[in-house]
Amino acid sequence: MAATPSIATTQSDTPAPEQPDGPDALNHNYPTVDQGRTVPVNLRQSGPTPVEMLISTRIRKSPYWHLSVESGAWRAEVYNRTYHPRGYVSRDDGAALTEHQSVVNDVTLWNVAVERQIQVKGPDAEAFVNYVITRQAKKISPMHARYVILCNEAGGVLNDPVLLRISEDEFWFSLSDSDLMLWLQGVNVGKGYDVAIQEIDVCPVQIQGPKSEALMRDLIGPMVSDIPNYGLAAAEVAGLPVIVSQTGFTGEKGYEIYLYDATLHAEQMWYAILAAGEAHNLRVIAPAHPRRVQAGILSWGQDLDAETSPLQTNLAYQVPRMKEEDYIGKAALEAQREQLEAGNPPFSQMLVGLRLGGKPITDYAPDFWLVSTVESDDPVGYLTSPWFSPELDTNIALGYVPFGLSGVGTELRVWLPNEYAETPGQPVGATVVEVPFRPSVNPNTREVLKEEGQAFL
Repeated sequence: MAATPSIATTQSDTPAPEQPDGPDALNHNYPTVDQGRTVPVNLRQSGPTPVEMLISTRIRKSPYWHLSVESGAWRAEVYNRTYHPRGYVSRDDGAALTEHQSVVNDVTLWNVAVERQIQVKGPDAEAFVNYVITRQAKKISPMHARYVILCNEAGGVLNDPVLLRISEDEFWFSLSDSDLMLWLQGVNVGKGYDVAIQEIDVCPVQIQGPKSEALMRDLIGPMVSDIPNYGLAAAEVAGLPVIVSQTGFTGEKGYEIYLYDATLHAEQMWYAILAAGEAHNLRVIAPAHPRRVQAGILSWGQDLDAETSPLQTNLAYQVPRMKEEDYIGKAALEAQREQLEAGNPPFSQMLVGLRLGGKPITDYAPDFWLVSTVESDDPVGYLTSPWFSPELDTNIALGYVPFGLSGVGTELRVWLPNEYAETPGQPVGATVVEVPFRPSVNPNTREVLKEEGQAFL
């Protein structure tokens, strides 16, 4: 068997280990893991690094940034060229898994202004949007939203935003992490649709958790009960005009509040939410990644990107069979589906769910931890989103494994850092399982269709 992969510890104050000589130490970017990518994912197991985030004017501070700091944010990253709070509860007090308890038991407030809003408005708005998304834009009624994907001509996922239809001639792309505005504007240079494409001064916050409806009732009144899953409503919070959607980055009940002219009114709305939240045990937290992994919700740049197809990332339901109109990536995606159905998969790797052993994974992974078979130590895949699930009492993860090893029930092994390994330097067992790991309060389209035994049309 090959030499054991060396994994760095995940303690934030531990420097990265020295790099041993030889290809089987820390550098796993050589073709041991067949990723099928032009630019491979960096699989060097370098661990955390003692660096400080520089705050400068090159990256945007959202209107809620200072309010997040005031609420205790102690770490952040950059998302959509905007500073993004990623932790409020200290490590000593349980960090992300303590925040997780609030989102599954009470109600939480998130600063998600990094979901920059790109407005497409004009007589051809529906036709333009229909050309750049895989789903049917005309099936989205005004004051409704949908989770959508946009692909390049090769079928790679450029972005997976929530798309809000405000009116017949106005859509908002509520972005995941990639600057989609430039792509949309560039597409229209050649196509010439009668639309205006621009970012607008609308910044959302998320209200997530089982008490979210009760809090929203205090903020906007009984109308909240009439907002369906992925429905929209025009409302006011603290006298300020907003759009409210029943959406969110968890499998819990939740809402997003899109504040107009957020640069002017951020403090007024933020403090109003905090005041109303006192009666509901509201906690300000970072996006709840342990819960979103349980729900099988993907994170762009981590679980998927422009070099991954929706057909290899559990998003096949986003590729309709009955959409007659052309859209960017249609030819490539339909060819990929034909290959899959003919038993000739066009992908070397597939995204799967895994249950795995080890000590509870309590923080964000600094590396894509490696996956091996039960027969060999050579890495064949990697994890993208590993976390401990308190509800399931086990570690869970999303990750890429070879197509032939992607079936539910396949036994594998994962090389965790020593902090989480059962035995330092030794892999833990892992099993491919169904995704989502546990049911969502509002099941997504994939879950509904699977339950009903239907194909996505």
